[in-house]
Amino acid sequence: MILFVILLLGYIIILGGNSMIIFVASTDPKLNSPMYFFLYHLSFVDIVYTTSTIPKMLSGFVRDVNTISVSGCFLQMHFFIQLGVTAYAILTVMAYDRYVAICNPLRYTAVMTRPVQLLLIAGAWGFALFCTLPATAMTWKKPYCGPNVVRNGWCDLSSVRRLVCADTSVDNIVSVSFAILALLTTGVLILASYILIGVSMSRMGVAQRLKAFGTCAAHLTVVSISYGSASFVYISYRVGNFSPEERIVVSVLFSALTPFINPIIYSLRNKELRQSIRKTLSRFSPAAVGTIKDVITVS
Repeated sequence: MILFVILLLGYIIILGGNSMIIFVASTDPKLNSPMYFFLYHLSFVDIVYTTSTIPKMLSGFVRDVNTISVSGCFLQMHFFIQLGVTAYAILTVMAYDRYVAICNPLRYTAVMTRPVQLLLIAGAWGFALFCTLPATAMTWKKPYCGPNVVRNGWCDLSSVRRLVCADTSVDNIVSVSFAILALLTTGVLILASYILIGVSMSRMGVAQRLKAFGTCAAHLTVVSISYGSASFVYISYRVGNFSPEERIVVSVLFSALTPFINPIIYSLRNKELRQSIRKTLSRFSPAAVGTIKDVITVS
């Protein structure tokens, strides 16, 4: 029950924080820049990403037997992996947006038009689908004739593959290759964007440098935490002597960490977003107070 309460509170914060960002980014005219358009889609991905696993895990904490259908298992596996890669791809798109804004400010509005924004988002989803579909499709076609217990908090690709009654060496090579492609491609592009941003900032004055750093501080923080936690999980699995239960806890914390901190970091580091959220909350507060007063008066 302790784990259930912790995970439930975390999930509520993830839903509330990211939903608030989606709401203010789509309703506030001041937040019509490409940065908030990409943040809108990142928050949507974070909500669906956590919803694909956490509700099922929550039900497993309060039930003696936690089951899932075969089709549901593979759908969960595919969407969990695809949405995870999509989030990294959108972070890459946001890094490119910051590069254009800082290194080419006079051409920013001409480059980052709405068709270009839609094309970048479609490219992020397409890249994620390209990197995840082959591995999940190969796993789907394998024969399963023995154990049916997945040793994880959800239908993870490597955990499901252990149940295959056939040789999976080719599957492992394919999945590792596409995983490296996804992480290296996004990581290298983000790193290249910030190297160019750093070179451009070195030629600026102190005031301009501080302003430029402020525009990308939140994104840089999220990227650092996201890739840092992914590296920690990868290294700990291969270096540390963790039990299966401890690995499950680490996996759950990693999968929920970035969607949990994204709205917090962007709200704290972005003045415009913070003001918009405060204005939205103040708009709903009088209505809520009025409703409470009406209830008290009727009572």
